[in-house]
Amino acid sequence: MLDIGFSELLLTGAVALVVVGPKRLPVLTRTVGTLMGRAQRYVAEVKSDIQRQMELEELKKVQESVKGLGESIESSVNDVKKEVDSFSGSVSTAFTEDMSEVDVYDTRFGTYISAQPRSWMQEQADNRLRDRVKARMRRRYLTKKPRFE
Repeated sequence: MLDIGFSELLLTGAVALVVVGPKRLPVLTRTVGTLMGRAQRYVAEVKSDIQRQMELEELKKVQESVKGLGESIESSVNDVKKEVDSFSGSVSTAFTEDMSEVDVYDTRFGTYISAQPRSWMQEQADNRLRDRVKARMRRRYLTKKPRFE
């Protein structure tokens, strides 16, 4: 640090003993020690501040790169969203053409909101039809068939 050897330190101590005297030498060494400790703490603080500033600069660079990446991803997402919206528009026009058939079914069987309530006979007929379809599906798909005939 200061590049002082043992002989130089011994010479400085002898001069201090002669100049200050034996009574005030312990007080002087204590004061010099506290001042050296403060100086070392100050140097350590400055080093840590410089280190933090360097880390902040690195983080700012990383943040800028991430922000640029986020903007590019956002523009890509917006492009995809525009394509999906145009596709969904074409699909919705195709479905609206088929809705006329669905409207006929809904009107016929009364499943739309303002339909007249169905009679008990209509509900029973629908239930019987549903039960027959379920039974047919069970027979067809739940029976075990040999794999190879």
